[in-house]
Amino acid sequence: MIEKHIILEDIDPVVFYGVNNSHLQMIKSLFPKLRIVARGNVIKVMGDEEEMVKIEEDIEAMRRHVLKYNSLSEEDILDISKGHKTKADAVKGVLVYSTAGRPIKSRSENQQKLIEAYEKSDMIFAVGPAGTGKTYLSIALAVKALKEKTAKKIILSRPAVEAGEKLGFLPGDMKDKIDPYLQPLYDALEDMIPAVKLQDMMEKHIIQIAPLAFMRGRTLSDAVVILDEAQNTTPAQIRMFLTRMGWNTKMIITGDMTQIDLPHEQKSGLKESLKILSGIEGISVILMNKKDIVRHKLVTRIVNAYEAYDKRMEEKQKGAHAATATAEEEKEK
Repeated sequence: MIEKHIILEDIDPVVFYGVNNSHLQMIKSLFPKLRIVARGNVIKVMGDEEEMVKIEEDIEAMRRHVLKYNSLSEEDILDISKGHKTKADAVKGVLVYSTAGRPIKSRSENQQKLIEAYEKSDMIFAVGPAGTGKTYLSIALAVKALKEKTAKKIILSRPAVEAGEKLGFLPGDMKDKIDPYLQPLYDALEDMIPAVKLQDMMEKHIIQIAPLAFMRGRTLSDAVVILDEAQNTTPAQIRMFLTRMGWNTKMIITGDMTQIDLPHEQKSGLKESLKILSGIEGISVILMNKKDIVRHKLVTRIVNAYEAYDKRMEEKQKGAHAATATAEEEKEK
């Protein structure tokens, strides 16, 4: 008889063991010749060496399943023990699963283009209107990379000043002032990573969320780095950010050119960088549109209404400028 300790690394043991240890009891029933004792994230197994090899392989497959999908069912355990694919593995195109077990994958043509661009390019610009899933999908790609160990950390950033507000005039300490700007990034992460594990990863700086200004002077290596709301960066800010890129790093820059909150006299860094960097090898630009909107159907109608309004106002301004020019020409005569 031999004894081995199997460690459930990087997962929540509660998910693995099941409610009232139901999964553990099922594993025991599949290996009646072995003595199995679980404590915390360690499973102690005693018995015949041949059986030991099989249970080690199965438990590792189950651990990887929990790591990837944040879930494990009795059906999954049976499929794994028989050497079959689980239902989740059989579904194509899934990046990760939400904490509620919902598959997260592309839901439009341009979202799929974003995923394909991530595979072939190290820097991706994803630009489009609100609700097209550009930020959420980018974070899903980053979480997938972390789980598959192709990246060691995730770094998420946003410009800290939006909608005309200045941090110095807001109440609270620096964290209180900054957190509201970063909340959408927290929301997406909480949808994909269990709360306790997310907290642990943030404390260990495996996942970092910080305002853009905090990126200065850093070299970001072995990471997936996402800059959100990039339309609100100045040319100097986005240039600083893009040059933080280190070895084995992918950068995703997202933005919506219809929601620029910078002063009118200030150029958008995103707009300028798209002109300068388009066509450079290793950089992909994905332009999303209203067909990619995956929020409530009213969001598409709202986007359409604003686009029509902007077009009318642009034509009105052109007409006013033309009338002014004609009047000035008449005066000169």
